[in-house]
Amino acid sequence: MKAYVFLLITAILYAANIIVGKAINDLPPYTIAFFRVLIAFLVVLPFGWRQAVRYRETFQREWKPLLGMALTGVAFFNTFIYASLQFTNTTNVAIMESSIPIATILVSVLFLRERLRAVQWVGVILSVGGAFWVITEGSWEIVSNLAFNIGDVIMLGAVGMWVAYSILVKYHMFKFPVYGSLLIMLAIANFALLPIAALEWRAYGFPNILEQDHLLGLLYLGIFPSVIALILWNKGVEAIGPSQASVFLNFLPVFTIIGAVLFLEAVVTPIQAIGALVVITGVLLTTKKKKYIPEAVIEERQLSK
Repeated sequence: MKAYVFLLITAILYAANIIVGKAINDLPPYTIAFFRVLIAFLVVLPFGWRQAVRYRETFQREWKPLLGMALTGVAFFNTFIYASLQFTNTTNVAIMESSIPIATILVSVLFLRERLRAVQWVGVILSVGGAFWVITEGSWEIVSNLAFNIGDVIMLGAVGMWVAYSILVKYHMFKFPVYGSLLIMLAIANFALLPIAALEWRAYGFPNILEQDHLLGLLYLGIFPSVIALILWNKGVEAIGPSQASVFLNFLPVFTIIGAVLFLEAVVTPIQAIGALVVITGVLLTTKKKKYIPEAVIEERQLSK
């Protein structure tokens, strides 16, 4: 249950991540990504420094998966989202992001020999379908008017990054201390993003990040999606696996709508409410556990046959 709560909170924080990223997209995407990661690094530094020093031999020995997680989940996943928002709208981004569960499950089944039961497959289909229904408001006109562009191609890269990150977390994150590993990954991400952000500054000039809206947006991105959500996601994936954890991302459009209702006085249509219920049902089915039967009962049943 703790893992499910962590993943729900993660979905809430990532729903706001898309909105905030769109709100400050007058900043270049790699600039947003660099300062987001830099702020996250400064936040984690007091908590992670001792662990980073204490476990330095582990980090040196397991540098390959650590580098992989740093580049996929920390450096470039959100960077690709911010870059895609330069060319496409939040609806397209949300639709592409809702494909992450399917992509994760396909990779897990094909390459990691992970198996889902029939009821879990039904849950995945329902949750993805419900998310699509919420995003498009069940309107064929909205679906037919969707225009895919370079931003959506970039968003496909973000999907691939998150799938790779989640699988790496499942098989390697348990080797590392929580805050020390996050600090190292944020440091790697900073080094990876700095030269690309510097090219943006050379081309467009250094942006005014101290402007109130920019600063508040970057602080949110640096603290909540980059630190809190990442830690909660890692713990959730370690507990229930990448396939089931990824299904919780279908809550993104649901939580986005709830936020719009609470803070922007938006109105929820009956169609969107139905879609939200379908998403919830799908997630519940996907995370449904097999009924536990004690070994003694199994043996007794076998003897009685």
